[in-house]
Amino acid sequence: MDERAERFDAVVRASVDPLRRFLARRTDADTADDVLADTYLVAWRRFADIPDEPLPWLYGVARNCLANAERGVRRRARLAARLAEEPATAPGSDDASAVLEALATLPEADRELIRLWAWEGLGPADIATVLATTPNAVSVRLTRARHKLRDRLRKTSAVAGHEGT
Repeated sequence: MDERAERFDAVVRASVDPLRRFLARRTDADTADDVLADTYLVAWRRFADIPDEPLPWLYGVARNCLANAERGVRRRARLAARLAEEPATAPGSDDASAVLEALATLPEADRELIRLWAWEGLGPADIATVLATTPNAVSVRLTRARHKLRDRLRKTSAVAGHEGT
């Protein structure tokens, strides 16, 4: 093992139990495990930033990772509430087909953003990681892509409405 991996391993061994307790007091067990993994991922990526006394720094990283996880939960809850208000459609229905057709008319970059957001449930920060860009750029591009999709769906429904008359 190289020196970096050895130091990281030592940091993890020294901090895993205190971090687990820290997170267990703040969230459920599954979320705590996910946040702990995210914390160490950030620590590995920012290895050069780890101070000589890493635990307080890791608490800060874990706190930020937990806040991100909680924002994701709130975002999914809002989405679920919005979806619950909309009329249900069966899989393979005309509405689903219309969405897929409208999605197919978008440029590939827009389709990928919408798929990552809607199908994978990722937020702008996570999408930014996937696409190696900034969360702000993702937010702007995602807003534009959603508007394009909505406009295409409106045009499709307007055309379908005229066909029946």
